[in-house]
Amino acid sequence: MQILHRESSGQHEIIVYDTSEYGGERGRFRVLQFSNNAMQGALDLDQPERILFEYPQAMIHLMNSSNPSFQRVFIIGHGIGTIARHCTGKRFKVAELDGQVVSLSRQYFGYSDDNVVVGDGRELLSCEDAHTYDFIVLDAFSDKDTPRHLTSRSFFELVVSKLDENGAVLINLMGKRENDTHINAIYTTLQEVFQSVQAFALPAEGPSDRRNYILAGSNESLPYQMRRMAGFMELELGQGYIIEDRQHWRG
Repeated sequence: MQILHRESSGQHEIIVYDTSEYGGERGRFRVLQFSNNAMQGALDLDQPERILFEYPQAMIHLMNSSNPSFQRVFIIGHGIGTIARHCTGKRFKVAELDGQVVSLSRQYFGYSDDNVVVGDGRELLSCEDAHTYDFIVLDAFSDKDTPRHLTSRSFFELVVSKLDENGAVLINLMGKRENDTHINAIYTTLQEVFQSVQAFALPAEGPSDRRNYILAGSNESLPYQMRRMAGFMELELGQGYIIEDRQHWRG
């Protein structure tokens, strides 16, 4: 591993490094990572058009499958800009809390689109016109998990107000394989707001092993082809508590 950049941005401990192995595969790869091994993006330097993470592959398929003509997407959480850079011809607006993440995505990962705004994703979304977006994507987890104010009932009500009639929210999460209280709570809170809520997850071995989840909220179930879901399988989650805003948050 060759470290190219390391710093504390005030929001995160950030490392950019090159490695000759990713996911058991040999090659030339570049990674953006927060502390505690929270990987935020990875690039195949020999095939930069390739998507290495499974969840962006699955999310892009869900968007294309459910609405092939979609045009407008709001993303909370930039990373290295994988989804926006691979959906050419679409109109993206990306909210990123940490301006240094945006700078590093340009310097080390070649992100060139002028569509990222630095600031709190909820506050920025609240300023958007009503019923504007085909999809809203939440990809804001870190080593400390997804911020509570981006998973509360009030936040999801805001999301609904910004989606068009056939729009959907897609959420990338990390959680335990079984009985993850936080994942179940987000799932149940989504059900309070959306008519249809779907959950997808990657395989994991032990009950306490962490894995990627995708939650989707919409008016109708999103169609998909299993072979295009990059290993994600649809599943039923347990019921949890309803997440409400804490009083100290101000939108």
